[in-house]
Amino acid sequence: MNKNEKQELISEVKEILKNSNAVYLTDYSGIAVEEINGLRNDFRNKGVKYKVIKNTLFNRALSEVGKFEKLSEHLEGMTGYAFTTEDPVAPAKIIKKFYDDKKKLSLKACYIEDQYYNGDQLAILASLPTKSEVIASILSSINAPISGIVGVINAVTRDLVNVVDQISKRSV
Repeated sequence: MNKNEKQELISEVKEILKNSNAVYLTDYSGIAVEEINGLRNDFRNKGVKYKVIKNTLFNRALSEVGKFEKLSEHLEGMTGYAFTTEDPVAPAKIIKKFYDDKKKLSLKACYIEDQYYNGDQLAILASLPTKSEVIASILSSINAPISGIVGVINAVTRDLVNVVDQISKRSV
């Protein structure tokens, strides 16, 4: 890789880092090419970019961006990088599932928004609700009082009809 190619890659990684709301570093040692390709597909299906970049180039991009500083402490060995702009816990769920199935691919560290997490917190991160689950929960919480009001209004109408019916039966 010549100097221009390296600079282009660093620029690309900087742009990805600037736009990402979560960055995950994984140790992919011992994983076959077919498994990595399957993993990339899983990531792609959830809107996650998974790249293998030389640690020195990633470190340069990291220092130039000025975000996710603590990740530079984990740039050793075979490192894969997962970036997302959509659902920040999706990569954790995919990494955990892959690890549970194959006992390969470990989390070195990650940032979600501005919060740093160590690799041993993967189980906690993977158990967090996804963005769509949080939205559904909020909407159901908002909807609950409305359906309660509708139920009360229907109950009042039903009770009024019941009273009128009882009165009509007495007068006969």
